[in-house]
Amino acid sequence: MVAYIKLQYLLTNRKLSAFGVHPAIGYPLLLLLFIGLSTYLFNKTTFAPYAYTLIALYFTAKLSEIRRNDFLKICFGRIQYRKIRLLENLIVVLPFAIFLLYKEHYIPPFLLVATTILLALLNVNITYNIPLPTPFYKKPFEFTVGFRNTFFLFIIAYALTAIAVTVNNFNLGIFSLLLIFLTVLCYYLKPENEYFVWAYSATPAQFLIEKIKTAFRFSFYLCLPILLTLSLFYTENTGVLLLFTALGYLYLVAVILAKYAAFPGEIDLMQAIMLSITFIFPPMLIAVIPLFARQSVHELKRLLP
Repeated sequence: MVAYIKLQYLLTNRKLSAFGVHPAIGYPLLLLLFIGLSTYLFNKTTFAPYAYTLIALYFTAKLSEIRRNDFLKICFGRIQYRKIRLLENLIVVLPFAIFLLYKEHYIPPFLLVATTILLALLNVNITYNIPLPTPFYKKPFEFTVGFRNTFFLFIIAYALTAIAVTVNNFNLGIFSLLLIFLTVLCYYLKPENEYFVWAYSATPAQFLIEKIKTAFRFSFYLCLPILLTLSLFYTENTGVLLLFTALGYLYLVAVILAKYAAFPGEIDLMQAIMLSITFIFPPMLIAVIPLFARQSVHELKRLLP
């Protein structure tokens, strides 16, 4: 187990070095970024503890991928596997739990830690062979794969919308809308194989426009139940609803362009920092989007005419 942890530490150091940042600088920067974004979230909404808990559980769920865990069981056996999973889960959730305690929220961190420990100790290996239909079959990759891996988050978002209407809380409805956009943004964090870009018969600009159009259309499908519900019950707040929807689409454009600005690699640390700054100060999108657009066109010229 110690060898596995050391290996993960070395891999993390190499990723930071690949981003052009020395690990001795990278770790403090990541800590400051985490604290800054956490503080911003808690200052902006009263539902931050719930959003914070959902975000932590999302990152924990990413560690529960079936093939990854089957590989760990084969390499280390069930006892060591559970120790590794327990340690990984705690490493992910403890920063969130500590910040929640700092903000004097005591129940969410307790539930968060208890849930992650339970997920690590229980040997849950249930697979479903029921096909999950989606409206995304004509445009494979991001949405087809992403939706099937995160469909439970959409159930949560729609449930929160229903609760928002029931308790007459428009802000909770806006949070459910933002949860949809946050989930969709995660679909564009991993680059596809270069072949799936090369196969397009388009210029870099046409390729990016097509990607953005696809993201807009499918995101609209996913947001539509929330938009209709909130616009029906909160007619006086339609302008606010449209503003947050437009902002979600702008962030979607920024992340797509950032992805291809770093293609075929993953989004580098500098791009991630720039994106993080836009979440703190949204007007920065005016400068960030054109910058990423130029970089992405330049990178795609290697594969597209």
